[in-house]
Amino acid sequence: MSTQIRNSPSDPVRTLRHLAEFLPLRALGAAIQCVDPDQNLRTAATFGTIYGRLTSSRTDRARTNILRSLPETSESEADRIAIESIRYMFKMFLVDSLAMPRLVNPRSWQRHVEFDSFTSGAELLATDKPALFITGHCGNWELLGFTLAALGFPMTALARPLDNPFLDRWLLGLREARGLRVLTKWGATDKIVSMLEGDDPAGRRIGFIADQNAGNGGLFVPFFGRLASSYKSIGLLAMRYELPVVAGFARRLGDRFQYRLEMVDHFGPEDWCDQPDPLFYVTARFNRAIETMVRSAPEQYLWIHRRWKSRPKWETAGKPMPKSLRNRLEGLPWMDQVTMDRLVADGAKS
Repeated sequence: MSTQIRNSPSDPVRTLRHLAEFLPLRALGAAIQCVDPDQNLRTAATFGTIYGRLTSSRTDRARTNILRSLPETSESEADRIAIESIRYMFKMFLVDSLAMPRLVNPRSWQRHVEFDSFTSGAELLATDKPALFITGHCGNWELLGFTLAALGFPMTALARPLDNPFLDRWLLGLREARGLRVLTKWGATDKIVSMLEGDDPAGRRIGFIADQNAGNGGLFVPFFGRLASSYKSIGLLAMRYELPVVAGFARRLGDRFQYRLEMVDHFGPEDWCDQPDPLFYVTARFNRAIETMVRSAPEQYLWIHRRWKSRPKWETAGKPMPKSLRNRLEGLPWMDQVTMDRLVADGAKS
């Protein structure tokens, strides 16, 4: 479905509903700009706590995902992480996304963003060579590409268009305020190919939020001891154009608008060229990198999203894990017996 069809205002009832959603949020956004961001963060966290307590189904989903992903976690700790992750989501959406254009610019970004282990990624940016940048719904996934673009490293980020066209245009303007180019996912593959083959630096650095459920047609790879459906396009692009893959995230530091950019993995064709299944390797490796991000900051992960919603056909049919898949899993250089046993056991009980 194209963006034009999704955002069409031809239905007056739908348009009125979209305006009813948009206008209060736009007014809230204007009000937030008049108040100190740190105070807004405390207010947003309170809203998040109330939301987490009132929407028990979403909180329960987050808690279930935490306990299955981090089996060493106690139920009380899972409860705490679930509520903290919802509080974090409210702080990011209600405060950070609106404050970014004002706080993160070429003159003031040092007061709010610092670099940690991003040296290799920064060196790659400085060369203007094409690359894929991977992050997940951990930390501030909006801030990562925004900051790099504000520092003079233009990038293109893929984003799902919102159903509300007024909200979509407003947030698009915020995202692109410092040079970040945002490309909707609908029909994006051909555009990405043409950009990678062009000379525009922004089109040669592509950013993905890579931990979304890819549906039944995705490639199932390990993610927290369970198979998760992942998009094949990232690995296919990396292999076709021999692109390095940089995985990192923006971690919030404390309770203020303060972040550190961290790189957790950096790999390229020399790592997958000798693998028996390069696509499986690339997809599994960037999922492993996102898992590393989440383990380092579990309160900053979007645990309420349905990462494991889609299941492999053999699993839904109640069959054992195919030998071919087992061989591919065991062939991953970092695979250990504990994780392998979890993957097999999870498929058997689903």
